[in-house]
Amino acid sequence: MSKENQAAGAPLKAVVGIIVFLAVAVYLLAKLATSGFQVDAQVMTKEAVAARLKPVGSSLASDAPPGQRTGEQVYKAVCMSCHADGLAGSPKFGDAGAWGARIGKGFETLSTHALQGFNAMPAKGGSPDLSDDEVKRAVAYMANAAGAKFTEPAVGGAEGGAAAAADPDVVGKKIYDSICVACHASGAAGAPKFGDKAAWAPRLKDGVDAAYEIAKKGLNAMPPKGGFSGSDEEFKAAVVYLTNSAK
Repeated sequence: MSKENQAAGAPLKAVVGIIVFLAVAVYLLAKLATSGFQVDAQVMTKEAVAARLKPVGSSLASDAPPGQRTGEQVYKAVCMSCHADGLAGSPKFGDAGAWGARIGKGFETLSTHALQGFNAMPAKGGSPDLSDDEVKRAVAYMANAAGAKFTEPAVGGAEGGAAAAADPDVVGKKIYDSICVACHASGAAGAPKFGDKAAWAPRLKDGVDAAYEIAKKGLNAMPPKGGFSGSDEEFKAAVVYLTNSAK
């Protein structure tokens, strides 16, 4: 081959080489994307991604009003993230062997550990929005699944009603702090502000019992009983606590 022909063929070889290189590179990238980084479709669902991005300590599984979640609801919302599989040294749910020694320490000790944190578990399982009773209910629920006979703190019902009759001020404040405060602390959505005598005056002109009956049924933006799911006696204690603040 003449030098002229060789010189003319050099650019053509270079172009062919580049094309081949690009073709191989595209093939390898496609192979890598479809095999080297396969992703389970279930892992990438909107729900799964949202669950992984959910802030630590936020509740996941219950629409119950604050303070009114059962032990099972708290377990499913918070505790099962570790206790379902026994992660970080936590006793696995339903494992009588793992729970036996812990149950032997008694309900109060277990509750204290759960409330304050113990070993790798943070206080309240990392969910500061839980009330103390909700944490105790979860402790009882998990321990009972492993053979204990603990009694969960009551959620409303007869026991709650008895507590309200025994000490209505304490119960009323507790319900206010967990539910009513959302609107009445700032007067949001037209609610009479806590301690505002002028705002409460027209609502109390017919007495506390009349105000209670109205609140029980709901009014304007407030749902029946303010969304409280406990007993009527408990709710009335909250109404009395609120109205007393404006006297």
